[in-house]
Amino acid sequence: MGGLMFYWISWSFWVYLTFLADKKNLYRRKLSAIILIMLLLSNFQFNLGEFDIHVSGLFLLMICYFFISREKRGAIFYFFICSLIVSIGYVTFHLFEIFDPVWIIFKKEWMMGICFGYLAILLQKTLKGRLLITICGTMQGEFLYAYTLSKFPFPYEISGFEYLDACALISALLVGWSAIENASTFIQTHYHFFEKGKQKSS
Repeated sequence: MGGLMFYWISWSFWVYLTFLADKKNLYRRKLSAIILIMLLLSNFQFNLGEFDIHVSGLFLLMICYFFISREKRGAIFYFFICSLIVSIGYVTFHLFEIFDPVWIIFKKEWMMGICFGYLAILLQKTLKGRLLITICGTMQGEFLYAYTLSKFPFPYEISGFEYLDACALISALLVGWSAIENASTFIQTHYHFFEKGKQKSS
């Protein structure tokens, strides 16, 4: 069922941000509101010429552009380069899926999640930057891929539930990886603290 993974992950994030996250976190309310609006818009779509576009994906793209526009000029340029790399990789992945499907060795969403999650980790150091270039790059890739398919008799919905599933999975993997990174930093900091305590006591 298309969209099942998207709904599960999105609702899980929303519950965590609304009830479990630190109340002092400045992004908590903004992110929970964005997720809720995205869930409400997920079933709406409109036609733009020959393209069918789901509103939720377009909403995510506008949110990413808004956050990127608030960065410094040099950072905006780097975000643009990173999102362009992700877009090209996204379109290439889908074109290979059409013309050479043999290399899809397991479920496509998981392959995309691992590939683009790893690419985002290589390109950006922060979770915010990784999420921005991933969502922005994949949505731009959706438009480019739909334009490529428009030359062939292949119907395609831009940012449909298949895309939302992949996007939600990539986001979950990035959040999980960020949690592991922060956990290792926490352990190292407290490990050195305990080591210093032992040295002083000895």
